[in-house]
Amino acid sequence: MPFVQIHIWEGRSVEQKRALTKAVTDAMVEHVDADPSGLHVAIAEYPRENWSRAGVLGIDRKDV
Repeated sequence: MPFVQIHIWEGRSVEQKRALTKAVTDAMVEHVDADPSGLHVAIAEYPRENWSRAGVLGIDRKDV
């Protein structure tokens, strides 16, 4: 049972998440011979104030 975790900032539409999980599933099938019927993809969304890089919160970043 392959399990793929995706961690992203919140704000994507349901349609974007559908497309993302389809693309990840297709890639897993193509590249690692995963059985799509047993493949799980979990998306964890985070508010920008709960994520930081290099000590700077997402809400304070200027490059996003």
